[in-house]
Parts: sequence; C-alpha cells; structure tokens
Amino acid sequence: MSGTRIPGETRGAAITVIVDGAPVPAFAGETLATAMIAADRTAFRHDTRRVARGLFCNMGSCSECLVTRVADGRRIRACLTEAADGLEVRTDG
Repeated sequence: MSGTRIPGETRGAAITVIVDGAPVPAFAGETLATAMIAADRTAFRHDTRRVARGLFCNMGSCSECLVTRVADGRRIRACLTEAADGLEVRTDG
C-alpha cells in the first residue's frame, strides 16, 4: 500500500493529528485513515494475539480500522472519522 497522496488535488488546510504520541500530518477534510496511510501508519489496531490489523473495507462495515481516541477512551473508526487538528488516537486497543 502506498503512502503517497494523489498529486495535484486541492486539499484543505494543513493540520496535525497525533497517533501513538507521534505527530502525523493531515489535511482538513480527509479522514484519519487517509492521514495514517499517507504517513505509512498501516497498523490501526492489534487483535487479541497482538497481530497488527489494517484498513480493510474503508467504509465503516468491518471495524478493522478501530483506533482509541485518547480524550475519552472511545473506540472510533478511522475510515469514518474526519481528521481534526490535535486529534489524538492510540492503536494499541
């Protein structure tokens, strides 16, 4: 899976999300999953055997992209969550 965005596309303002304590560049209007993949962060969660799981359906049906929002501990789907400046998530859940 390539971490490259399509060149020449109009993008929103540059923002930063925090994934596992590290800053990840993003653009307003894109999903958290898009920002993570563009930054080569392909492990969204780990299963009960601690095996990394990644994006699968990209439409909110499979739950493979669940990440944990640090602010409230809620599990959210990265493929449906709009990236917001300062949004902090963990992939250890």
